[in-house]
Amino acid sequence: MTTVTLPTCMSETQHMASTPMAQWYVLHTKARQEKALAQSLDAIQVRYYLPIIDQMRMHGGRKTRVHMPLFPGYLFLHGSRDDAFASDRTRRVAQIIEVPDQQGLTEELNNIRLALSSTQPMDPYPYLKAGVRVVVRSGPLQGMTGYVESRRQLDRLILKVEVLGQACSLEVDGAILDVLD
Repeated sequence: MTTVTLPTCMSETQHMASTPMAQWYVLHTKARQEKALAQSLDAIQVRYYLPIIDQMRMHGGRKTRVHMPLFPGYLFLHGSRDDAFASDRTRRVAQIIEVPDQQGLTEELNNIRLALSSTQPMDPYPYLKAGVRVVVRSGPLQGMTGYVESRRQLDRLILKVEVLGQACSLEVDGAILDVLD
């Protein structure tokens, strides 16, 4: 169900921790520039990881399968500081984020790589925490906004009425929630 359509720094036979001098950098890309940035990095032989998934989308009343980044707006670069600066010169990068826990990110990306190589379907899931303002994306409560109270199997969504100083709550599946800024 999932495929990786672009060359990545990780293949099934490569281990994520390769060169001792190489570090992980998270590249926050400009809007919809992940794949183009990956191609630019591939052209200058800079190692990166861009997890890609297949999703069904509606276009013109028809369902089509599209290849989407698992983490929209982000690409993981594995290289030197100079490689990170070279990526910035592509004009596709909004921000270079340094990673303080290199080993932790390596393990997390390895988990993502293993999950993508399996036959299990994988979908983006919002990383929610208490106090985050969200909107319900689909279902009978579509368009409702509120605040997340806790992260469990079902999330508790708090609906506030500020002028009254009152609130109520309901349980919602976190998979249908989008974080609002």
